[in-house]
Amino acid sequence: MNLENTQIQMRKGILEYCILHIISRGEVYASDMLDELTNAKMIVVEGTLYPLLTRLKNAGLVEYKWVESKSGPPRKYFTLTLQGTRFLHGLTDTWNELIQSTQMITARTQNISPVS
Repeated sequence: MNLENTQIQMRKGILEYCILHIISRGEVYASDMLDELTNAKMIVVEGTLYPLLTRLKNAGLVEYKWVESKSGPPRKYFTLTLQGTRFLHGLTDTWNELIQSTQMITARTQNISPVS
């Protein structure tokens, strides 16, 4: 089994939650999302982010508006819808439960063999 592939899958599993959380703070531009995700070591490329944003929009969780830019083409800024806010609250509850469950399991280390 490949450790790197498993790590990538773990990150992908929480990517939607992280993106919704970033958008929940207010209007945000996609490149700012990419910057924040990259700074948090959640390596994401545009080819992953934009389709996910489209799915979130089609699901009614986010909306966007175009804002004119002083340096280039207009920019698309994303915000959460009311449905998106409710969805994020549900994900936050689930996230907190997962943290608690994971900590309960990983705190029991007596039977783990040392790494060689």
